[in-house]
Order: sequence, then C-alpha cells, then structure tokens
Amino acid sequence: MSRGIAAVSVGALLAVAAAVGAATLGPGDGTASSHREAPLIAEDPSADLTDIYAFRSPDKPGTVTILANVIPAEDPAAGPNWYTFSPNARYNLKVDTNGDARPDVTYRFQFRTKTGPFFLGDTAQPFTVSRVTRAGKATVVARGTTPPNNIGPRSTPNYRSLVTKSILSFDGGSSRAFAGQRDDPFFGDIGAIFDLVAIRKGTGNMGGGKDFFAGYGVHTFGVQVPIARLQAKNGIIGVWGSVDRRKVTTRRVAGTRNSGAWIQVNRLANPLVNEVIIPTGLKDQWNTLQPWQEGRFRKYYDTPILAAVFNQLYKLGVPETDRDDLVAVFLTGVPQLNANTGRLAEVLRLNLTIPVTQSPKRLGVLAGDNQGWPNGRRLGDDVVDIAEQAVAGFLKGKMVPLGDGVDGDDRRLLGSFPYIADPQSGFDNTKGK
Repeated sequence: MSRGIAAVSVGALLAVAAAVGAATLGPGDGTASSHREAPLIAEDPSADLTDIYAFRSPDKPGTVTILANVIPAEDPAAGPNWYTFSPNARYNLKVDTNGDARPDVTYRFQFRTKTGPFFLGDTAQPFTVSRVTRAGKATVVARGTTPPNNIGPRSTPNYRSLVTKSILSFDGGSSRAFAGQRDDPFFGDIGAIFDLVAIRKGTGNMGGGKDFFAGYGVHTFGVQVPIARLQAKNGIIGVWGSVDRRKVTTRRVAGTRNSGAWIQVNRLANPLVNEVIIPTGLKDQWNTLQPWQEGRFRKYYDTPILAAVFNQLYKLGVPETDRDDLVAVFLTGVPQLNANTGRLAEVLRLNLTIPVTQSPKRLGVLAGDNQGWPNGRRLGDDVVDIAEQAVAGFLKGKMVPLGDGVDGDDRRLLGSFPYIADPQSGFDNTKGK
C-alpha cells in the first residue's frame, strides 16, 4: 500500500462492510492467499489448499508445471506427529483444455501413512498418481514415496538428495511428479493486512513489509507434463485444484472409518478469490461448488467489497461498480491474453503459446510481463500487490501504487522441478531466539 496512510478505526471498516451488504472482515478474509480462507476448511488443514501455480517450465519450456500446496503455516519443528498428507483424502489437479471449464484431464494424488519408530511419526508417505479422463476413467501412472519432512541433520541428513530421489518420472520419462514438504513460496505481510488492512510506516509497493510466511512450510503435490500432450484449444488451459473426502467419517478409539461417496471439500484456482471476493457467509458453500457454477457469485466480482474498503480507508477514488475488468481477470480471461470462453468460470487460465520470460517481473501482466499472473501463476508473482492494484482499477487506468511491502520469498527457488525451495529444518528453528 502507498506510504503515509493513517490507521482507521474498527467502526469505520465495519461500516464499509455493512454498506456493501457483506459480513465483517476478520480472520480468513482480507488480501492474502488461500490460507485458512473459509470457516469449515480452517478446521481441516490437511485438506486446505493454500495456493495453485501453473506456468511454462523455465528450464523445460516445452512442458507446463502445475503445483498445489496444502496445510497452511507448517512449523518445521512440529514433532512427534509432523504434518503429512491425509490418507483419507484425494488431492486433484484439474486441467480444462477446450474452454468449457470442465476437467479434460485430472492428476490425482492419494497417500498412505506408515507407523513411525519409537514415539516419532513417519513422514515418508507412499503415494500414487492417477490420470483421470474426462469420462472418469482413472489409470495409475506413477507410484512413489514422499521425502521425509526436514526434521534435522540427524533424522534427515543430505536433505536435498532425499528430495531429488523422490521425484517420479512417468509417460516414458517425459512427465514428472512430486509430493512432499516444501517451503511456503507465498509471501505477504499478513500480520498487517489482517489488522484491518493496516500499513506499516514506510512500507508500500517499494518493500519494508514483514513476510509472515518466512520460516513456515506447506505440503506440495504437482506434475510437469509436455504441453503437446494436453492438446489445448487455442493454446490456453484452465487449471484448478480440489480436495475430496468421503461423505461420512466416524471417529473411533482405534482410528477412523470413512464411507460413502467422495465429496469436494475445498477448491482453489486464482489466489484471493474466496478471501477477498466471496462474503464470509458463502465461503463454505463456495468450496463445495464447481468452477462452472461461478455465475451465481458474479455480483461480488462486479461490485467488489475490497474496492469499497479502499475508498473508505484511503480515499483513493477506486471504481466500486461495473468491474468488468475483474470479471475478465477471474472469470472469462483477459482479451488478447488468455480469454478462452464466454462462460463464467473461476479457473487459473494460462496461455501456453506465450514464450517463457527471460527476466520475470514480480508484477506480471501489470508490469508488461505476460507470463505472470493473471496469465497462469509463477512462484515469484507478487499476487498481493498485483491484486491490490487490480482491484484499485489498474486495468481501467487507475494507477495506484498499492502493495504490502513484501516483494519476494525469503528462500531462493530451485532451478528445476519442483522449483519450490526445500523446507527449513525443524532443528534450525529459524523462528526461535
């Protein structure tokens, strides 16, 4: 956000929320990526998608990389029962290749959990990757085991090599898959944002913020597949993630029993949608619906809550109604960039014909770098700053230098798949004193 803006009262912000007919802003709302974004999923972190990424692979531009993260804010020193994928869930990466907002191919990950030695949990999980066709036929294409969590030098020495050995190849070696703990690549000053969209003195779009996610981890699952294999119409794909659980879970002394049909408990495509656009009272429902059902929420894109908040707090003159620019960013694709359907659908659209950017810019399309969000999403895209400037009206000619003062991750990205940095060691405990 811009410099020198004074703090405002709780009453002023609540008045804005009431004026636009939305629930009050609180934990789970605000300008942040999908970490604890809805009331029910916040109680189920192993099924809570935090971020989805889709981009042409920088070192292998003939392939596309799709990554998803779950389990917000993992503390690396979380023993004796460290964070793991749920063995009772299905983790899905869905790809629409013809613009109808329905999955033509799904890469599905399912995990098992082993009993650990002594009093310690075992974080190396066997898993399968299945490719599911549009008709619903599932074929296992890869089997492997996640690397263990980065516990410390005694438990997990030579951690980089453990990760390298866990990367799977399939489709004759042309495709790869990975699942395991990673550093959380999302970055943002969440402490300030959730304090009523506050701002730290001297911060803005030029740095100076505090990255809440520094030192925390997530669990990542993802694939890298040849672009040619997807056969995308007009070279554009739509990507989203989802997590399914059985309809009935019965908890017993000896464990749990799951039965009934699989149901979707979480979904995610573009960052910031369920947090910033969807009102609190509808967030849980939103998670159970499909991208092609997004038309029922269109009014929240046309008249975004956050635009009214910006005007009340900071007197920016942000357009509050008829936001066809935000409808394009989130629901139809941006003309001459990645528009591929006239149907409203909340998916992460990626134009695979655009060459890989040699010098990526963190503000993506807003900075003239068409490989960045909202054209897909790379790990280094500063989605908080991009979203704030987009909501303020950048695509309508309203240039407001908003930002949270955090411009990149605290860890250096890897040069090859899965690209996300190794998680920090629990033994190192970088957050401790």
